[in-house]
Amino acid sequence: MLADTERPLPDLDRMRRLVDVLGHPEAAAPVIHVTGTNGKTSTARGVTALLAAKGLRVGTFTSPHLERINERIVADGEPISDADLAEVLTDVAGVEPLLGDGIRLTWFEILTGAALRWFADRPVDVAVFEVGLGGRWDATNVVDASVAVVTNIGLDHTEFLGPTRADVAGEKAGIVKPGAILVLAERDPQLRPIFEREHPQDLWWAGHQYDCDRNDLAVGGRVLDLWTPQATYEDVWLDLHGSYQGDNFAAAVAATEAFFGSPLEDRVVREAAATVSSPGRLEIVGHDPLVLLDGAKNLEGAQRAAAAVLEEFGAVSSLILVVGMLHGKDPEAMLRALGAASSRLVVACPPPSPRAQPAATLAAAAARIGVEAVAADSVPDALDIALGRAGPDDLILVTGSLYVVGAARAALAVRSRRS
Repeated sequence: MLADTERPLPDLDRMRRLVDVLGHPEAAAPVIHVTGTNGKTSTARGVTALLAAKGLRVGTFTSPHLERINERIVADGEPISDADLAEVLTDVAGVEPLLGDGIRLTWFEILTGAALRWFADRPVDVAVFEVGLGGRWDATNVVDASVAVVTNIGLDHTEFLGPTRADVAGEKAGIVKPGAILVLAERDPQLRPIFEREHPQDLWWAGHQYDCDRNDLAVGGRVLDLWTPQATYEDVWLDLHGSYQGDNFAAAVAATEAFFGSPLEDRVVREAAATVSSPGRLEIVGHDPLVLLDGAKNLEGAQRAAAAVLEEFGAVSSLILVVGMLHGKDPEAMLRALGAASSRLVVACPPPSPRAQPAATLAAAAARIGVEAVAADSVPDALDIALGRAGPDDLILVTGSLYVVGAARAALAVRSRRS
């Protein structure tokens, strides 16, 4: 087995061999496949909530996890148990010798195979798969999805996907199978032809075939007006923060309607919107002071997070950022995008990852833009510093990486049990 950091050349042959040996679990249930630079996890969870509200058994595969790897493989709203995860991972890893001489699976390929196998064994009525990286060569692309969703196109992972947005779009367009319906939430008209070249049966384009016309701030969430080629849904309350979540949910509604080929019942849309959750995405985890977690990991995500904080929580006394980033990110650009220039304090910390940028590097970047900065040895230490410096009317935003957010959730849970 190869580690995640040992990336072989892009190739789906290993996964095709794996699903062949496993008896083609990828064909056991219809699939909705989701990719995009930002918003794909929230969109996948929105689709899952809508399908569940229709009464279907749904399997959902997302990545990365926040605290436990079990979070990545969920069926009927429950993460896979430790026992089931151990069993299915052992089964999948055990067939590796049957794939051919010298073939070694990556960790993500084994995990994807495990999800496919578990969903087929339960079985589920429909599976929702989020792409791990890119699309065309991603391990999840062995599925033959009837509906593909592309949330947006930004410049992230350019070392793997290419230096331009067109390059990134070309990689993500690879999940669109001939005959599938594509729900395209990316609105740049210059990128649309890249997706059309994959010959989808139909293309539902945001702003043309579906949209979120009203996306207003409400107490504890958003109020949306949505429309699709087949229906309109007005005054829908969404239990998520950030205007971008309205766009994600609109794409989820469009994808689910495309899957069924018919409008959704009004009750289904309202039930799903009121119950969907997306941990680590502008998630409130504390009060007095207010503590928010957001896994923004690139410039577009950082800008969206900063805009959402300003819109929804702009009345706070001051902002304290707890930030950690992986290598490959420009710390000064990310901090500016997060609104660090107007913050009171930046507490830099290393994400729990071998690819972590040193906290001192982030603290130095914050100092260059004129913000007081402190370097902490770990995410829990950074939280202790931030909570010790914050007043009851302050806002602490923990961000920069999902690894940081996951570690923060775990640390805050420990603090809560001790109090």
